[in-house]
Parts: sequence; structure tokens; C-alpha cells
Amino acid sequence: MQEEIKSNSANLFEKFAVQVTKATGSTSAFIFAFMLVIVWGISGPFFHYSENWQLVINTGTTIITFLMVFLIQKAQNKDSLAIQLKLNELVAAHEFASNRLVNIENMSETDLKIIQKFYSRLGEMTKSEESLQQSHSIDEASNLNEIKRGREEDIIDQLDDKKNRT
Repeated sequence: MQEEIKSNSANLFEKFAVQVTKATGSTSAFIFAFMLVIVWGISGPFFHYSENWQLVINTGTTIITFLMVFLIQKAQNKDSLAIQLKLNELVAAHEFASNRLVNIENMSETDLKIIQKFYSRLGEMTKSEESLQQSHSIDEASNLNEIKRGREEDIIDQLDDKKNRT
């Protein structure tokens, strides 16, 4: 029962966060905020630019900013998780993709840098490819590179054998 209440309140907060994030990111929200600042500025002479007049805008913007940070982060966390799951599905579904990448977002930064170095090397290897459309996964790239080296060595050996016979 208590877990159900937590789940419902989490869903309500999630829906609230998504709706507020969408609403505050709209053109009408920007226009409203801009007009509010204009009205506040115009009202300055009526309040003799008092400390209370300044305190109204300072307090309002501080509270709104503080709360928006958490709402935006909540919505962004959900979006990020959804994107990661979609990418994981694409990696898992592709027969030539390395399944090591499925849960890559949970790896340490050190592990991510190692994989990034590999992809840098892979990029260098593919610069010499004849086709720009050829791609490699982590597992496939090293194997193909070894095969290519072996073939190149075989061709060189065959050419050397032909030269030696003549």
C-alpha cells in the first residue's frame, strides 16, 4: 500500500515536472516573464525604487530559479534515460554492433576514455578504407584489421616469391 502511494506521488511529480518544463520552455512563458520584468521596471518610480521594490524581483527570481533547477533536472534525467534505452535497443538489435556498448553509461569515466581512444584509433584505421560507408564495431574492427594485415602480408609474400623465381 505504501509503495503504491510512493509510486503514484512519483508519477504525479514526474508528470508535473514534464508539464512545467514544457510550459516554461515556451515562447509564451518567455513573453510573460519579459513583460513581468518590464512592469516591475516601470513600477520603480511609484515605489521610489525602494529596497522592498528590489526585494520583490530578487526574491521572486531566486525562488523560481531554485525550483526550476530541480524540475528541469528531473525532466532531463527522464529524457536522458529514454534516449539511453533507445540507443541500447539499437545496439542490441544490430548484428554487427558490439553488445559491450549496451550499458556504457554505467561505466566509469576511465573505462569510457579507453573506449574513446579505441574509437579514435578506429577512425584513423577507417581513413584508409576505400569505402566511406564501411563501419566497424569494437569487436569487429580489431579482427578485420588483423585479417587485412594478414592478407597484405600474404600478398607481399606472394610478390616476393614471384620476384625470387624470376
